[in-house]
Amino acid sequence: MKLKFDGFIVALIAMIILAYIYPDLVQAQNGQLFETISTIGVSLIFFFYGLKLSFREIKDGLKNWKLHVCIQLFTFALFPLIILLFRPFIQNAIQEQFWLSFYFLAALPSTVSSSVVMVSIARGNVPAAIFNASISGLIGVLVTPLLMQSFIQFEEVSVLGDVYWGLIKEIIIPVILGLLLQPYLGKWASKYSKQLSKFDKAVILSIVYSSFAESFLSDVFHKVGTIYLSALFIAVIVFFFLVYGIVYLITLYVLKFNREDQITALFCGSKKSLTHGSVFSKFLFAGNPNLGLYFLPLMVFHAFQIFVVTIIAQRYANQYNEEILTKK
Repeated sequence: MKLKFDGFIVALIAMIILAYIYPDLVQAQNGQLFETISTIGVSLIFFFYGLKLSFREIKDGLKNWKLHVCIQLFTFALFPLIILLFRPFIQNAIQEQFWLSFYFLAALPSTVSSSVVMVSIARGNVPAAIFNASISGLIGVLVTPLLMQSFIQFEEVSVLGDVYWGLIKEIIIPVILGLLLQPYLGKWASKYSKQLSKFDKAVILSIVYSSFAESFLSDVFHKVGTIYLSALFIAVIVFFFLVYGIVYLITLYVLKFNREDQITALFCGSKKSLTHGSVFSKFLFAGNPNLGLYFLPLMVFHAFQIFVVTIIAQRYANQYNEEILTKK
């Protein structure tokens, strides 16, 4: 079984190293340079996303409502509920930061492209995966700030005026424009999908750099220490397998999904979006020097979910191929 080398994960690590060595770059033009790149880049990401959406595939995916409801509940209810169970154990400010970084991860929507790709490799329900991955990000624009509102002190921004309006400007409006122009530019977006994917990743890398650079400038990571960071890595891995295991058991023994639907529920309901996380963090943690700290669990989770789910997807594909050969 061959595993594909993911250069994006290496690039993410490189951005953290660059932010550590040259954090002052984030202050170029009084901080406006990276802010402008982020705003324009994110808007273009979701505009291109709208161009690539297929109304037919979304319509086909609407039929399996039971699967859709379960995936969205896994994404926006199961994840946060697990993290909320640990809140009574918080005893100091460091533990509060640790918990909040995981709760931010838990409140985010599911991934889009990687979920669909993995479901396709594993021979799952691809139309349902496209529908859920697409709708999850739009639901997240409304739900994620609501989930975070009770645990964040919005000192410099208002939830309604700044957070929601910012997300609407940078996500919803570009997606709508993309959908409207899809009949004219959809083929162009499909033709250059690989190039557009590279553009998406470049924008995310710039956001990752600026987030960590600001945290390094404020000396956040020195304050928490290596024990904190080690515990974070272990907690992310445990969290992933806990969620994946719960989703697996529910879909197999409680809901009794068929093979295709179970694969789709597993891959779409156990993942979190780095793209949406990078956008949401700009508004939810505006002006917060701990932004890099809040971003770290999401980055580790993103890398780990790609690695593990790729292996699982390939195993499902091998099983499928063996079944086909047996039937012949």
